[in-house]
Amino acid sequence: MTNDENIVLIKADLDQIDLVAELFDKYRVFYEQPSNVEEGKKFIRERMAKQQSVIFLAIEQQESSVKPLGFVQLFPSFSSVNLAKIWILNDLYVDQSARRMGVAKSLMQRAKEHALETGAKELTLETASSNHKAQDLYELIGYEKDEEHFYYSLLID
Repeated sequence: MTNDENIVLIKADLDQIDLVAELFDKYRVFYEQPSNVEEGKKFIRERMAKQQSVIFLAIEQQESSVKPLGFVQLFPSFSSVNLAKIWILNDLYVDQSARRMGVAKSLMQRAKEHALETGAKELTLETASSNHKAQDLYELIGYEKDEEHFYYSLLID
């Protein structure tokens, strides 16, 4: 799926926490959050340990090293209306050095495969209205923009 045969996708576990945390920090900075690798690592470790999320990691395998290129994080949920399991594609990030190599598309495909493997009815996501590159990718691979619903949030102190 990617343009490079040295790039592989793996289901991340605690052995890859440092690789995931490196990318997770860049992802958060992209969304204008302060850099904090250690807090991000703690967050990811807790999600993994409690089996509250699934993370797929794109890595480039070189002779003596592994370079993290991107990740997608899925959170399980349910649809009461559809009486079905769904997955929330909460986070997708590809390192600047790996963009336009098919990494994001491969991660999105792996997320879809995981949803199918687990019997989910839907894979859902949201993105910033200004993130046109992501929107183009999502629509290219078959996601449909919801024009009927409003989403609200309540920040709890």
